[in-house]
Amino acid sequence: MKQFLVFLLVFTGISASADVLTPEKLWQVERVSALGLSQDKSQVFFKVTTPDVSDNDFDKKVYRLSVDGGPALLTEAYEGLLKDKNLSPDGTKKLFHKAVLVNEVAGKDRYEGMDKAEVNVYDSLDYRHWSTYNEGKFNHVFYRDLATEEETDIMPGEPYYTPQMPFGGDEDYIWGPEGENIYYVSKKVVGTEYANSTNSDIYKYNIKTKKTENITSENPGYDTSPAFSSNGTLAWLQMKTPGYEADKNDIIVKHKGFTNNLTAHWDGTVRSFKWAEDGEKIYFTAPVDGTVQLFSVDDPGKTKRMPDLQQLSEGQFDVTGIVGEVDGALIVTRTDMNHAPEIYRFDLDKQSFKQLSHVNDDLYDSLDLPTVKKRMVKTQDGHDMLTWVIYPPNFDKNKKYPTLLYAQGGPQSALSQFYSYRWNFQVMASQGYIIVAPNRRGMPGHGVAWNEAISKDWGGKAMQDYLDAIDDVAKEPYVDKDRLGAIGASFGGYSVFYLAGHHDKRFKTFIAHAGVFDLRSMYGTTEELFFVNYDMGGPYWDKDNKDAQKALEDFNPVNFVSNWDTPILVMHGNTDYRVPIGQGLAAFQAAQLQGIKSRLVFFPDENHWISTPQNGLIWQKEFFKWLEETL
Repeated sequence: MKQFLVFLLVFTGISASADVLTPEKLWQVERVSALGLSQDKSQVFFKVTTPDVSDNDFDKKVYRLSVDGGPALLTEAYEGLLKDKNLSPDGTKKLFHKAVLVNEVAGKDRYEGMDKAEVNVYDSLDYRHWSTYNEGKFNHVFYRDLATEEETDIMPGEPYYTPQMPFGGDEDYIWGPEGENIYYVSKKVVGTEYANSTNSDIYKYNIKTKKTENITSENPGYDTSPAFSSNGTLAWLQMKTPGYEADKNDIIVKHKGFTNNLTAHWDGTVRSFKWAEDGEKIYFTAPVDGTVQLFSVDDPGKTKRMPDLQQLSEGQFDVTGIVGEVDGALIVTRTDMNHAPEIYRFDLDKQSFKQLSHVNDDLYDSLDLPTVKKRMVKTQDGHDMLTWVIYPPNFDKNKKYPTLLYAQGGPQSALSQFYSYRWNFQVMASQGYIIVAPNRRGMPGHGVAWNEAISKDWGGKAMQDYLDAIDDVAKEPYVDKDRLGAIGASFGGYSVFYLAGHHDKRFKTFIAHAGVFDLRSMYGTTEELFFVNYDMGGPYWDKDNKDAQKALEDFNPVNFVSNWDTPILVMHGNTDYRVPIGQGLAAFQAAQLQGIKSRLVFFPDENHWISTPQNGLIWQKEFFKWLEETL
């Protein structure tokens, strides 16, 4: 066994003495998330989440540090030190949310004396979402009178969610500037219409009259993230196209009698935003050129002047969040492919960063890190496509390395300088693999047209982009062309299944996690119908719909499974209702029945992601075990 390990290290190009990131060390990386600034803006509070593999859980602690830098101090109690957005302006009431039983779908709720029954009854869709079944309960916004402890449901009897499902939090509701109104986000449609719609709106509830007004009723797409400036101007994010979850996301501001779209003239999409302290401009983050950067845009008010939009930061990293503004600087979180998120101070005048938190510095200082380079690849139809290439630590151009094509999910999510605790390029490269990660058609950060190009064309230009990228990098003498693999999850898993039937023997192995295998059965079992309606063109039974028929025939991996001839590892979670378990099971069964070396890694209690430490570590071990066996 020891001889094999030495052979493996030399064979893959990693020195036996090198200290590199391993799957075990990846699950020692501490996870930093900002909580906010102190009320006097002198300190930033942040949470550190540490995986505990032995207990299969996470340990969480809160720290604070000066916005100018310095040591981080463990903080046991911080309530009252942070500004509480849920506290009314006069301090007498507090917003919160909780689940309320509205519809009786459980048998024990529908019939007396049936308290041991385990049965649900549904008359429409929205019977399950993400990883849970609908039990007739809906998140509702409440406010509590702090003097009397009386609680008021502002949505009594309504079968609607606020916060939104499945990932919404208290960012979905805020107080108005005077404390007379509560603003909240909700998608007020139910059942089958809910599953087909992206029409969330922003509602204004008046505490005195108890009346609710829809202030975004004219927009048929998403309206989210309401926030007031210091001078009382409301802003929010908006997508215009109904049913299109990856539409251009714009910043809208509402003045008395009119609204402005501050980013309509800009060929990009907003990820998140925060008002400047003076209320005259907005800071926001957005994907651009394979990264996520800081931007600003001013609010010209009633003038016809074009809003002044500027990119503030530039570099090979992602700005993952804006915490707040302090003395000519922004406190933000930042990451890159080699480093988990930390907290930084960004000087607005100098446009430079200063790292404030150093939670994982000791770990990374002890490691030989991979090299991440940007490579421009010419696509078959003449576009310049940004491709990230990640090289192993101590890379030697005179050696040959096995190389993995990474297929991003989404499909319209940015392949930026993100740091993943599952699809971690640092740990992959540290095991001796070169990673090729192309920003193929369908990714934001390269203009709206590039992002939109994948809808209804899953198996078209995006798949050719993948092949163009791996073929271009494979020309290098250090790439072992006989040891190429393709890997990915979700749409990336779809890509793997599709390429398995169209790769002309380029690849020696495949790995697909939570991948779409059969578009027909995907349409019939996924829970967000608006997604497949828009991206696939519509239902499979609509024979007159050319887009849908092309997607379901020409771009359906199951139709090309007879071409499979390469080992394939299939991973899937049992409670994944976005890409249901049947997709992975059918792919594994197809491979097995054709005598193709294949393996199923099945997670009974996981959804579209992997959430627990031990499952996450086993995922990594099975991932690299498969590559050792087949590549």
